[in-house]
Amino acid sequence: MTLNTICARRRFDDEHPNAFVVVHPLDDAPEEKVDTTSAGPLRLTRSVKLSLMALRGYLILITLLLLYHVMELSGFFRQWKW
Repeated sequence: MTLNTICARRRFDDEHPNAFVVVHPLDDAPEEKVDTTSAGPLRLTRSVKLSLMALRGYLILITLLLLYHVMELSGFFRQWKW
């Protein structure tokens, strides 16, 4: 079961065929955690590297556009008369 979700388990009995038992994660048995100390670094494929570089470029571009907009709103560009 995952955290932060409430799991509805179907209860199979003849008396209540459409009944569900709702178990809150705090009331459920704790799940076993994965030991990540022995795991090595993950290898990225070429497509994943390209996607991450495209995302980085997009975030840089949006940040620059936001900076330009804030500078324009503050009147920074009014001092130069183009």
